[in-house]
Amino acid sequence: MQIMKEPEDDVWLVYDGECPVCKTYCKYIRIKEAVGKLHLIDARIPSPIMDEITAAGLDIDQGMVVKFKNIIYYGPDAINILTLLSTPSGFFNRINYYIFSTKVGAKIFYPIGKAFRILILKILGVKYIENLKMKS
Repeated sequence: MQIMKEPEDDVWLVYDGECPVCKTYCKYIRIKEAVGKLHLIDARIPSPIMDEITAAGLDIDQGMVVKFKNIIYYGPDAINILTLLSTPSGFFNRINYYIFSTKVGAKIFYPIGKAFRILILKILGVKYIENLKMKS
């Protein structure tokens, strides 16, 4: 039996599948063809990458995760690297690039997006994922 290796240049974006903000972001984000394939991973479904995130002590409810070239990026760093790997095509991706393409921009605007996500989840009555509670 042959074991399949994950392509190193692929991008793994872990998102909350019950969050409308997260789902909309994932629907419109486009990465450059030269980078590799974008894999969308719902954090609410058990997976090896969620095990890795939890083992690293990263709270998925408090920050998005992007894995690229075997490096895990979290929160503002995740949206920054994802933006740099994205194409500038389309209105959404141009706005995304303008806001999150620098580390300073990501550190300023990411918490605003996160607060909006938390508000939407509360309004909709969607529970947190609580991946770190499962660890203990």
